[in-house]
Amino acid sequence: MTDPRPDAIPSPTPVCDRLRALGQWNEAWQPFYDLDPAWTERFMAMGTGPMLSGVLDPKVIEFIAIAVDASCTHLYAPGVRRHVRRALELGATAEEITAVLQLTSVLGIHTMSVGAPILHDELARRAAVPQA
Repeated sequence: MTDPRPDAIPSPTPVCDRLRALGQWNEAWQPFYDLDPAWTERFMAMGTGPMLSGVLDPKVIEFIAIAVDASCTHLYAPGVRRHVRRALELGATAEEITAVLQLTSVLGIHTMSVGAPILHDELARRAAVPQA
């Protein structure tokens, strides 16, 4: 956080500091911060800009966070739990959160849209080659 004294040197990582102060810092991010605080600060500033700026409704931000944490590429259950809890506190309904989860679940279809044609091609190739 920024030191209120006029002679204080500003923190080089104000976004990370603010996330900590808000209780939004994920300890899994700490190794990145320890290795390169400047990179982590830039990454967090980019990713949290809409959340910290107030440009989006807090409930919408929670819906986005639920979708990201529940997505098949992330599957971060503690984050899903934290953001579902916060969305409910902000007045979200079970139906709204369910819709977010349903919309997010279709990301997994990419597994089939990539994998099934490859399997089909390989089976066709295999069938065309005489087996020894």
